[in-house]
Amino acid sequence: MESLLVSAGVVALAEIGDKTQLLAFILAARFKKPVPIILGILAATIVNHGLAGAVGAWITTSITPEILRWVLGLSFIGMAIWTVIPDEIEEEETRIAKRFGVFGATLITFFLAEMGDKTQIATVAMAAHYAAPLMVVIGTTLGMLIADVPAVFVGDKLANKIPMKLVHTIAAGVFAVLGVATLLGAGATLGV
Repeated sequence: MESLLVSAGVVALAEIGDKTQLLAFILAARFKKPVPIILGILAATIVNHGLAGAVGAWITTSITPEILRWVLGLSFIGMAIWTVIPDEIEEEETRIAKRFGVFGATLITFFLAEMGDKTQIATVAMAAHYAAPLMVVIGTTLGMLIADVPAVFVGDKLANKIPMKLVHTIAAGVFAVLGVATLLGAGATLGV
């Protein structure tokens, strides 16, 4: 249960102000159809984070526990640093919408925007750390929805009122604590 809750919380915080949340704002403003946008976000996240969870599970079987501990600890610390760097969205990611409808556009653009994004990499790291990839994927997907569904409904009105720097600082702090705890041997009983 810890893997689900930590994954959901960390990704929800990290997603605030992320380019995929900005994409949710743009798609909501452009199409004004929240249901297909939310379903597209859900489908894209399940596929993207499912792949990331599988990579995390594979990593745990391919790397010795000592090396894995260092890789994960440093990865979490790297995520902490990356989280405080603001994201920008590329206009090209929203052009796809004209060809595939609202659901298809959301599915494609969210999947592509998540490739190599901090929440995808965090999913890989947490799946390897907790050795519970399914719970991590459920948690990270839930975290994405916690951050992005309100963005679909309230758009830019909410974005202007959220103290982004504070939220990013909190998310970075959580990643940093996970990194230090991992480096100090937390999770050693899990084989990490």
